Amino acid sequence: MGKKQLIGREREIQLLDDICGSGKAEFVAIYGRRRIGKTFLVDTYFRQEYDFFIAGMYEATNQEQLANFAHQLSQYSRTIQSPPHDWMEAFFQLQGYLQSLRDKERIVVFIDELPWFDTPRSRFLKAFEWFWNGWASKQDNLKLVVCGSSTSWMTNKLIGNKGGLHNRVTRQIRLKPFNLHETELFLQSKGFALPRKQIMEAYMVMGGTPYYLDMMRKSQSVAQNIDALFFAENAPLKGEFDFLFKSLFNDSGLYRTVVETLAAKGKGLTRQEIIDASGATDNGYLSEVLSNLQRCDFIRSYNAFGKKERDVLYQLTDLYSLFYLRFLKNYSGRDEHYWSHILDTTATWKGYAFEMVCLHHIPQIKKKLGISGIQTEVSSWFAKPFTDSNGTKWPGGQIDLLIDRRDGVINLCEMKFAEKEFVISKDYDKELCDRMATFRHHSKTRKALHLTMVTSFGVAHNAYWNNIQNEATMDDLFDLAEG
Repeated sequence: MGKKQLIGREREIQLLDDICGSGKAEFVAIYGRRRIGKTFLVDTYFRQEYDFFIAGMYEATNQEQLANFAHQLSQYSRTIQSPPHDWMEAFFQLQGYLQSLRDKERIVVFIDELPWFDTPRSRFLKAFEWFWNGWASKQDNLKLVVCGSSTSWMTNKLIGNKGGLHNRVTRQIRLKPFNLHETELFLQSKGFALPRKQIMEAYMVMGGTPYYLDMMRKSQSVAQNIDALFFAENAPLKGEFDFLFKSLFNDSGLYRTVVETLAAKGKGLTRQEIIDASGATDNGYLSEVLSNLQRCDFIRSYNAFGKKERDVLYQLTDLYSLFYLRFLKNYSGRDEHYWSHILDTTATWKGYAFEMVCLHHIPQIKKKLGISGIQTEVSSWFAKPFTDSNGTKWPGGQIDLLIDRRDGVINLCEMKFAEKEFVISKDYDKELCDRMATFRHHSKTRKALHLTMVTSFGVAHNAYWNNIQNEATMDDLFDLAEG
């Protein structure tokens, strides 16, 4: 297999190795957001050595899809195939061709963008169900791999199918964005020689989406690349946000509304707060929207410290969406070097984006703290100013990352992006101590509290550094997490 050409994806490669050596029919569903590398993973692993391959066409008619099917089957079978009248006939034809290969050690069928075949009144899914249940599942040498960017379709109509395909998918792979370690390896493989701070800045804009990173040119600085990709007259990623949602979700309008609502509230919102702020209807469909946004790595859900499951918060953590909504959505200027010109004024955005990067790399933070093997719960904490039963006034506060450990410790994490070593001032030291005291009183926890700084270049060891128990730096976020 072509696994040496792949950056990262070690777990996915291991799973594909298991699938190929299983000695039974396998039905593999791979899903994840657009541009994340699903097709590249399959093509590279199998070296494009398929016994049959077809890709759905975006917004094509059923007749066009069937004509494409006939063309592909003709190419692989080396026999002219007339376009089938419907999908039942199409899968009859495919079965007939694959039966001629029954003596092969392994038959690999790859259907890319499977959801795009399921056009209105096509009855594609019914025919596909017949193909797998009636014949393909009984062929021990057959490996059927399907991909789809439309996560709502893949998870609801295929993986979560309640009819004839219920529990028929034998393996599923949710392909996630690169982390910083993988991003660094990817850019190095393309000939980039960037310091980690600049890799981090590119990650803050594009996240770990391989397609976006692959569009960068090593002859340009990171700022020049961002200008060329997002702000130039014909910038290729200027309209990406609209097509991203349209291709991922059937009802893209509500998905966008939820994302834009969450973008306006950094710490996250409860389900009811999302409903109140967006006007969305409180029903099962909203639950589906929130679930699919999580599966596509746009948002995360987490509990505020000490709160019950019903008080779960949803937070927008997708770096590309945060960048788009902050700088591109309402941008109507014609400055092709806009990003280079405003770069020195983006400190607030960098600070928030760095926090989101940290939330994507909690395993790396835990590794640096030496607690990878300890059971933990990740949460946040927020309290408005309050007066306790003794009449004492407390200032309230907010902690965006709490790591509550089974060994009797809670790490209170402060995430700070700085251009050099972060300096704790007298006022900030008092703020940290007051916040820790407020948290202990408000939460009534008896665990040890460790102030933990996660910064870009570490913390200066001045007179106010001694209250910090733990540190992690940008370099630690680039580490290969354990497990």
